[in-house]
Amino acid sequence: MTTVVQEKPRAFPIPAGVFAETVTAVTHYTDRLFRFRMTRPPSFRFRSGEFVMIGLPNAEKPVYRAYSITSPSWDDELEFFSIKVPGGPLTEHLKEIRPGDTVLMRRKPTGTLVNDALLPGERVYMFSTGTGIAPFASLVRDPETYEKFGTVILTHTCREAAELAFGMELVDMVRSDPLVGEFARDRLVHYPTVTREEFARTGRITEHIGSGRLFDELGLPPIDPESDRGMICGSMAMLKDTRKLLEGFGLAEGSNSSPDTYVVERAFVD
Repeated sequence: MTTVVQEKPRAFPIPAGVFAETVTAVTHYTDRLFRFRMTRPPSFRFRSGEFVMIGLPNAEKPVYRAYSITSPSWDDELEFFSIKVPGGPLTEHLKEIRPGDTVLMRRKPTGTLVNDALLPGERVYMFSTGTGIAPFASLVRDPETYEKFGTVILTHTCREAAELAFGMELVDMVRSDPLVGEFARDRLVHYPTVTREEFARTGRITEHIGSGRLFDELGLPPIDPESDRGMICGSMAMLKDTRKLLEGFGLAEGSNSSPDTYVVERAFVD
């Protein structure tokens, strides 16, 4: 894991109608994954779990992509977790950012992976693959999550164990956080799995749900719409399969305007 510390100049003028923020830190976890932090506009408000459109001032018409904000709504800075896509119109350049660089951000946050879109429950399952953990990184650091749910179960499935590093670091940090640590130490459950190499727990999360292994290992009953809630963020195939499983347990999809027992996010980077 390395942190980039060099600076480089801005290439193009800042477009009108967007925030232009300064990168404060960049951490590369693998050759495919990195996170970065940047300044937060004083007027910018969002709900933990929402996403925004971000881009770079490297063209007259910058490319924007949807990125979930991984920092909680109370943080003084904004944080994002990204994949590096070879040839991706944004990530090909975004992976090169350094502290001092400028990142563009459109002004309106949105998203369905928010506490407001779910009914209160005894437990909330946050199912994620890859960078799909990003919105949950925001939610598990928000006190409101622990006010609404008794137990928070964060699952994270990646191809290789090294790709779990962001989630491992996140959980350790949350459990020692002065704001939510007292809740998270006893009530935040982390369930990582790996699909392409040997690991303590292997296989897709859908396999662990379908076989019942998830519940057996956690010492919990199968998902029940009376007490359990679900949030899903990952690949399209994972979304489809996990939705089917949750609906098989009797859960129904909710939204900001009509809260229910599970929600799905469909925003992706390139």
